[in-house]
Amino acid sequence: MAATESLTETTTLKVGDEAPDFTLPSATTPDPVTLSSFRGQKNVVLAFFPFAFSGTCSAQMPSYQADLERFNSYDTQVLGISMDAKHSLAAWAKQLGITYPLLSDFYPQGKVVDLYGVRHAAGMAERALFVIDKNGKIAWIHVHRPTGEAPDNEELFEVLRKLG
Repeated sequence: MAATESLTETTTLKVGDEAPDFTLPSATTPDPVTLSSFRGQKNVVLAFFPFAFSGTCSAQMPSYQADLERFNSYDTQVLGISMDAKHSLAAWAKQLGITYPLLSDFYPQGKVVDLYGVRHAAGMAERALFVIDKNGKIAWIHVHRPTGEAPDNEELFEVLRKLG
């Protein structure tokens, strides 16, 4: 699959479905984050990623930090999600200067990853993006294969522009 090809579904979800709600601990904010708390207020980009401290993830996640003002201009909250422990994510975020919420799907291992159908065959999260609109519906899905490819933020901004 080309890096620019988006999907309309995963093994569990499709575009138009209500995004499954969750609450996960954040490594970068003091309180846990609940997806439904953004409903009616902000679009959400869920950025699932395989591992903190890996090369591609260490390029991908700071790219969202660099574009936070643009995401804010589209009333959009970025949430990074991996199966790494909260403490590992906190150290990595500090090293990279990431301030948006990085969420730990560590315990029970991969519960949200499985809800969204993005568990890689090797056990970790796929590199996957979901755009969720202000009504809590999935507007766009993109699973990046091979996992070594870094996503392009311009695709996200195009989707967000269409949401208005």
